[in-house]
Amino acid sequence: MQKPVPHSHDHGAQGHDHLPEVTNENEGKILTSFLLIFLFMLVEAVGGVLSGSLALLADAGHMLSDAVALGLSYLAFRLGRRAADGRRSYGYARLEVVAGFVNALTLFAVVVWILWEAAWRLQQPQPIIAGPMFWVAVVGLLVNLFVLWYLTRGDSDHVNVRGAVLHVLGDLLGSVGAIVAAIVIWLTGWTPIDPLLSVFVSVIILRAAWGLLRSTLHILLEGAPNDADADEVVAHLKTTVEGVRGVRHVHLWSITSGRVMATLQVEPKPGADIRAMLDKVEKALHDRFGIDHATIGLDWTGSSRCALAAGAAACSHAGHTHG
Repeated sequence: MQKPVPHSHDHGAQGHDHLPEVTNENEGKILTSFLLIFLFMLVEAVGGVLSGSLALLADAGHMLSDAVALGLSYLAFRLGRRAADGRRSYGYARLEVVAGFVNALTLFAVVVWILWEAAWRLQQPQPIIAGPMFWVAVVGLLVNLFVLWYLTRGDSDHVNVRGAVLHVLGDLLGSVGAIVAAIVIWLTGWTPIDPLLSVFVSVIILRAAWGLLRSTLHILLEGAPNDADADEVVAHLKTTVEGVRGVRHVHLWSITSGRVMATLQVEPKPGADIRAMLDKVEKALHDRFGIDHATIGLDWTGSSRCALAAGAAACSHAGHTHG
């Protein structure tokens, strides 16, 4: 049976906060980067059509995925400011994961189109104007370099900022590929290099899409975070936290990326200081596994139930959560 132990852990609107810190600096970084990437994506798409370059169009598709990712990050920042309510006790944080899942499916569609178009162009080479292709790709490279520099200034530890940096790094490779294709066509006239390098860019997009699909689907299926395994949690608490006799019914999941939750039941040893033990369990979960919010139930079993120092007082209650 679970038993209550009073604790000053507040879940009110102005108490415990399950969300990572959102700063105006991070929000401004994401919005500015989104606008730059999105606007140049339009320029690159037009340049790809006018020059006939599939590599530019593929890179524009990659920049579109970057813009969507940055837009989702900004949306997550904005929605993260909304307070939780009675129907959405964790607020709107998971909307970021749902949008990321849809984004991944869209990226797969982009890759299929690029591969189909590349196969057709290899069979029927198309004329390509190397000059405009080269200069558009160079400007794209400069835009990505600036966005990368801007995102990595100051605080760059937030999960959304780190994700944006990875997207931009991938797009840098796409811009370099388009530049190389333009130079080869300029010097040799060998146009198949354009669809071949577009396939290279599509592989980069496919890798990013697969990683995004796998991570978002894992979160939506309530899977345990990569760095927090239930068996490891049990072993760690039993060996490092004084007063813990057993750990049962461990459930770990993420509301969204970087926001790990846990529920578990802890059996105390006879004579254990319950309040101190619960505080140590909570601290161990945070320090070792990055779990910021845990609901901990006390499991009184067998002869240990009334043999504790809390004695009769402990046996007079039922049910406890500690988060």
